[in-house]
Amino acid sequence: MADTLLIELRTEELPPRLLAKLGQAFAEGIVTGLKERALLAQHAPFEGYAAPRRLAVRVPGVEARQPDRQVERKGPGKLAGFKPDGEPTPALAGFARSCGVAIADLQTTTDPKGVEIFVYRTTQTGQDLAVALQELLSEVLARLPVQKVMRWGAGDASFVRPVHGLMALHGSEILPLTALGHAATRTTLGHRFLSKGPLTLPRADDYAVVLERDGHVVPSFQARRDRIRMGLAQAAAGARLLAEGELLDEVCALVEWPAVYAGHFEEAFLEVPQECLVLSMQQHQKYFPLGDADGKLLNRFLLVSNIDTDTPQGIIDGNQRVLRARLADARFFYQQDRRIRLEARLPGLANVVYHNKLGSVLARVERLSALAAGIGAALDSDAGLAGRAARLCKADLVTDMVGEFPELQGTMGGYYARHDGEDAVVADAIAQHYRPRFAGDALPEGPVACAVALADKLDTLVGIYGVGQIPTGDKDPFGLRRQALGVVRILMERQLPLDLRDLLAQTLAQFQPGVLAADTAEKLHAFMLERLRHLLRERAWTPEEVEAVLSHAPGRLNDIEARLEAVRHFRTLPEAAALAAANKRIRNILRKNEAHAPAGAAVDSQRLSEAAESALYQEILRLSPLVEAHLLQGDHVGALQALASARAPVDRFFDDVMVMADDPLVRDNRLALLGRLDNLMNRVADISRLST
Repeated sequence: MADTLLIELRTEELPPRLLAKLGQAFAEGIVTGLKERALLAQHAPFEGYAAPRRLAVRVPGVEARQPDRQVERKGPGKLAGFKPDGEPTPALAGFARSCGVAIADLQTTTDPKGVEIFVYRTTQTGQDLAVALQELLSEVLARLPVQKVMRWGAGDASFVRPVHGLMALHGSEILPLTALGHAATRTTLGHRFLSKGPLTLPRADDYAVVLERDGHVVPSFQARRDRIRMGLAQAAAGARLLAEGELLDEVCALVEWPAVYAGHFEEAFLEVPQECLVLSMQQHQKYFPLGDADGKLLNRFLLVSNIDTDTPQGIIDGNQRVLRARLADARFFYQQDRRIRLEARLPGLANVVYHNKLGSVLARVERLSALAAGIGAALDSDAGLAGRAARLCKADLVTDMVGEFPELQGTMGGYYARHDGEDAVVADAIAQHYRPRFAGDALPEGPVACAVALADKLDTLVGIYGVGQIPTGDKDPFGLRRQALGVVRILMERQLPLDLRDLLAQTLAQFQPGVLAADTAEKLHAFMLERLRHLLRERAWTPEEVEAVLSHAPGRLNDIEARLEAVRHFRTLPEAAALAAANKRIRNILRKNEAHAPAGAAVDSQRLSEAAESALYQEILRLSPLVEAHLLQGDHVGALQALASARAPVDRFFDDVMVMADDPLVRDNRLALLGRLDNLMNRVADISRLST
């Protein structure tokens, strides 16, 4: 008989950042296993629960017993089953023995190849739910995404946290299961302080109701999260939450019965940069800082307590005292740091190792300063300011504030640079030089900030990649993929007129000879274009469009999106498919005859004996300056659209002209003509990649 199944594993407090993932894996593992064992319909609903001290799942419609099923085992062929004297072969005898029957009880059938074989058919009796579930529960617990486990007590059980109980109900019946040293019951425990004694569940469907009503526990992670979000919105009283997202998930994993309370701190602390205060509240105390409509920090915050009470002032006062001490530390660090200029901190960077093969952070700063100045000059910006910003951009690494909050590196450097009287452009570049820190993050603003950000990322890429620390699989300890994506985004989205190959060569030149692999720049260029490929595909450009633009391994990235737009427009033209196919054919011919048609070979117009090849040559002469004019104006769409008129002479050429003529001079001249056409057709993109 089908009924609701409930399984709950009760533990010590589970790791907050892992709770949601554990709850999902536990519930989905149980449900998938039930379906595989024919105990549950394929599209049956279920509800998973994940609270700080429990993982659970409730599944309606679970059968009490597996259905009986027909089992068929295939054995040896009939011809191979008996010896010439009629005696069974060892293969047939062994097959019958493994099935637990006599040879006479075996049947025969024909396999898909038409060969007659022995088979054993029987009806397998379905298992009881408890038997099947015992095996399934052990499998699911073993597969949970846990890296480290604990042992407790005198037993051999191990789990991410000590386990204190197991509940397993099918309808109103207790299933005789065991897990991690505990036998299943129908009881559980509620909130540590608000619940009174064990909770007994009459039926599996009563789980969430009983826990909330009598145990003061909201077992559903999502329901608890929604309750916290609503409480925060009400308590904010019109103010703006300055931290949510991951903090909301983490707080949700810390409380069973959430209650939101509002607190405040002294306005005097607002003299400290708000990034410091927000981080202190969010990271250390798990508070939600509040700001005004413009995002400016207010001296108010919200906290989520695990106790709902009508007299919360004691909770609020205690949290305010703790926060006051935290903010006082932040203010002390800020005041102490400003007593020493950033420039005076530079010698201290000599004692900070950047990489054992690449020297100290001070040596790195010298490289960054030279490289940023060069990039700034190439951008027609102030090379001196770019070099100055790069020289100071790592000085905040040896400040007290960054020592306490490493996430504030760069940000604090910008504040301290302004306090030191540095140019505002320098301070902004220091504050922004880590941008973009993650996918979708803002880019640095202005040429000086872009120059410093590029220098920082390029130095990391070239140095780390050059000493062999290349990302493999999901391992990228130095964040090279993120750094590469940052470089290509800055070059492409800020439309900087810089060549990536040149930038890599300039960066490589800053290192001592022999330190880095000789082919670093070349391999790194390919690595960075691969990151660009992923980025462009995420932005809904098709693989064919992306390959058409990137197949030539471009150095300049500032017009990549313009070229992609041109390719997409070109594909809508009626001539596009034929020209792409013709270009693919040309590419194949030239590839097979590279010895006879070197790149850039001149066309001898006097050897163009066929009318079709002369017409194609004249069309190339007509189109070349037209296409070049469009490209000089940055009109990639116009350049590709102009090529559409070449379809008729190209088609006529392939219809009327034998490229591989017997006369080698005629053949090579025709190959040179195709090479000239290939170069013209692919100035914007390799349109042969558009041919299917």
